[in-house]
Amino acid sequence: MKFARLKLFFALSRTPHGLLDMAAPCFGACLWLGAFPSFYVIFIGLITVFAGYTAVYALNDVVDYHVDKKKIQHLPENKAPDLDAALVSHPMARGLLSFKEGLLWAGAWSFIALAGAYILNPVCALFFLGGCVLEAVYCLLLKVSPLRTIINGIVKTLGTLAAVYAVDPEPSLVYLAALFFTLFLWEIGGQNIPNDSTDIEEDTLVGAQTMPVRFGIDIAAYAVLVTLTGAFFLSLIILSLSQADFEFLYYAAAAGAGIFLLIIPAVKFYRSKNPVHAMILFNKASNFPAVMFLIVLFKLVF
Repeated sequence: MKFARLKLFFALSRTPHGLLDMAAPCFGACLWLGAFPSFYVIFIGLITVFAGYTAVYALNDVVDYHVDKKKIQHLPENKAPDLDAALVSHPMARGLLSFKEGLLWAGAWSFIALAGAYILNPVCALFFLGGCVLEAVYCLLLKVSPLRTIINGIVKTLGTLAAVYAVDPEPSLVYLAALFFTLFLWEIGGQNIPNDSTDIEEDTLVGAQTMPVRFGIDIAAYAVLVTLTGAFFLSLIILSLSQADFEFLYYAAAAGAGIFLLIIPAVKFYRSKNPVHAMILFNKASNFPAVMFLIVLFKLVF
């Protein structure tokens, strides 16, 4: 397979964005454990995480294939770039890949992810299957209810929760709950609503029921501010729930990351209600799990 062709498949899976999201499972697992897992778990885990995110992102485009074809017709040429379109946005809908190719791609990676998850812990396999089902439901509710964003928030947490079970079959339920709501609020306020806020025109034309379309940009921006404020404070709380002992410096670094990547861009979007600021927020917030993982990584190494 030529590289240019292969690049289209990775575009289908939004791999540049997905690689950032993959930091969340690494962050959640290492933070709880307070140490690096065994090389065996790291090796199988990285393959599984990559396969899982690659599969689920591709599944999104497979389920949304017909809707995406309609939306592509209304995309403005000068739309601000985002991480999801770093390669080519919706290559199937654009006719660059066939539906069969996309389905086979998603299916192949799903098989790898499921096998890897089962090897790590059968519970992880259940998380993956649940994530696939919920992702399909999320897509099918596009024209039904804006509350589907809640489902999206849940889907984005499942990979990280599975990673915790991969390194510890009996983790703290308090830690899991705090981790869940940190990522849940981050996804809704830093990813889902901002992304939908840049697609209001196209979503309206196809009859999509997103938060900005249904309730207006004012309420959407307020929801962003509230959810990201919650994610910010929870991100500091989960450091205290780790089995590692984090000094003040690490809390300061986490707070700085949250303020720069979440709070400041959220406030700017809330004040302006401008889709451009929504996209800036989306791009900055996408880096949050990776930066938090780097903070944990620094602690474990030094």
